[in-house]
Amino acid sequence: MGTDFSWLDYAWRLLQGSGVTLAISLTAMLISLAGGLVLGVLMTLPSYLLRAACRAYLEFIRFMPVLVLLYIAYFGFAAWFGWHWQAYNVCILIFSLWGIAEMGDLVRGALVSIDRHQSEAALAIGLSKAQTYRYILLPQSLRRVLPGVVNLLTRMVKTTALAALIGVVDLVKVAQQIIELHPWSSLLVYGTVFLLYFLICYPLSLLAAHLEHKERS
Repeated sequence: MGTDFSWLDYAWRLLQGSGVTLAISLTAMLISLAGGLVLGVLMTLPSYLLRAACRAYLEFIRFMPVLVLLYIAYFGFAAWFGWHWQAYNVCILIFSLWGIAEMGDLVRGALVSIDRHQSEAALAIGLSKAQTYRYILLPQSLRRVLPGVVNLLTRMVKTTALAALIGVVDLVKVAQQIIELHPWSSLLVYGTVFLLYFLICYPLSLLAAHLEHKERS
């Protein structure tokens, strides 16, 4: 960035930072959807050891702040094992692990909320356990978790602001760079950051509310 204040140039940089924020969020969310679906199913299986392992993972991710996980993966592993990962990839990894835990719990809750008589009826007519999940339980569960999935994506977009703390040049990091050069612009710059986050998250909030209303009706 130059020393002369150019709002158009900096606005473009903020938009580029928004693109990085969205790229991290959407990539982590796609991984979370796939991993969370598997985790949610595993948490409903009869194996006690399997369910206990899944629960331990879920509770560990929930109790450990995401920022601490970022620091461990980015700084801790580099110091302990000499693993020097790109900050961008670390963010995708940690946000995906967090998202898988959250998504898995959503799927588990949706699965156990389905009347067990449906499973019993499916097994009674000759469907296997896998077929019961594929044709009966999962389609209903996925419809039920859609509002929660959209809310999770909204939370993930906002949580990516932590990426700036390990050097990822996302929306927040670009804003910090501009303000370092022009301290007087902090209100204007952070106001723009607020607006960009709002433009990203508000439609998602509306979609989640619409899906919740549709599910109840």
